[in-house]
Amino acid sequence: MKEENNQYQGQATEKYDVVILGSGAAGKLISWTLGKKGMKVAVIEREYIGGACPNIACLPSKNIIHSAKVASFFRKSEEFGITKDNWKISMEDVRERKRKMVTELVDIHLEQYRDTGVDLIMGEGRFISPKTLEVTTADGTARILQGEHVVINTGTRAAIGKTPGLEAANPITHIGALELDKIPGHLIILGGGFVGIEFAQALKRLGAEVTLIERNSKLVHNEDEDVSDALHQLFISENIGLVTGAHITSIEGFSGESVKVNFRQDGRDHVLEGSHLMVAAGRIPNTSGINLELAGVEVTSSGYIKVNERLETTAAGVWAAGECAGSPHFTHISENDFHVVADNLLGGNSITTGRQVPFCMFTDPELARIGLSEKEARKQDIPYRLAKIPFSAILRAKTISETQGFMKALVDTKSDRILGFTAFGADAGAVMAPVQVAMLAGLSYTLLRDMIFPHPTMAEGLITLFSSVPDR
Repeated sequence: MKEENNQYQGQATEKYDVVILGSGAAGKLISWTLGKKGMKVAVIEREYIGGACPNIACLPSKNIIHSAKVASFFRKSEEFGITKDNWKISMEDVRERKRKMVTELVDIHLEQYRDTGVDLIMGEGRFISPKTLEVTTADGTARILQGEHVVINTGTRAAIGKTPGLEAANPITHIGALELDKIPGHLIILGGGFVGIEFAQALKRLGAEVTLIERNSKLVHNEDEDVSDALHQLFISENIGLVTGAHITSIEGFSGESVKVNFRQDGRDHVLEGSHLMVAAGRIPNTSGINLELAGVEVTSSGYIKVNERLETTAAGVWAAGECAGSPHFTHISENDFHVVADNLLGGNSITTGRQVPFCMFTDPELARIGLSEKEARKQDIPYRLAKIPFSAILRAKTISETQGFMKALVDTKSDRILGFTAFGADAGAVMAPVQVAMLAGLSYTLLRDMIFPHPTMAEGLITLFSSVPDR
């Protein structure tokens, strides 16, 4: 696009083909793809280059989760014939390993921006008119950017509820948990979703006493009963405190010093005391304070940006991608949003309708699912054939002493298509991948049943699983 020097409130307007607000998974990939094709692209980023995932979310948490798994190996080293000497956990060193990885990841991102010719502008961006944004940089300088198209990719943040005393207690979120330099005496986690469960196990393994409080009667209550029960047993086996069916009434104290959580359970009042408090009870979109109304962009009652199946907002030429657009809260879905938006900006007609939404929770063992659960199939009156095996039936699991868990598949009763797959076990996320490919291609389960997998591998368990599918 030819650059013009129009004036807006005394500032030169910098014109681009595409301006992207936020450098998260979708935003950065859109920018690099379009930049490689010669388009003039600017990305506005407030704080984290690359977004939450490489800085304060997915990758740093998995880094610390792995450190915790190594600690668990030390505790049971004699099982493997290794006598352990004195050893200790240094949270400062755990944090430093994580920080080093984050620095390396940011450097990779900066190199991508340089190589693709995309302008990365660090600062606070907000709309001042349709497809025009004002950016306040770190030094206070104001810049005006205008795009033929604008993509909003501002993500979400941890929700801090309105429970009396909660905000005053200054609880940590996952961000603060990743920066702990000392092992908490007793960490109380509010919320039994993926984040809360993963951190509960990791920080327990790193030496903290941990109690998780969940308002629902079971962990991951939307999943099947056997999944919830397996996670409950995992908490018991690792001596992680768990309170379910709890309604928190108030919080007292200050996280990092002393806190009290007052709650009701089964009609009775209870008090739980701890040293630290962590909130992991949902997310809210980062859509306030950016003047969406000046762009003509509408939001839902929950604050998520309204989009159609092409990820177009209610304003012409303005798109939204990732969690702020209400997409499922997974980086891999945001990356799929990138494909949709980038293709459409290049003249295609990609949509989000009907796409697969796999997930993997990185507990040890992992929990992964693609497609229907039994609960969902029953709710939708979809008949299915069930195949299920324990991980102890997988020979590779025996070699590494990780036989906990199970995998199961739902197969259509009239055809041999796979309707859903769930695994709770070692490397569940990786084991799920070939099943997902088969489902996406509409292939028969017999393809996996008869496949030649290397021996011994976890994926080999799929042969055993699909060999147990009942006949039609």
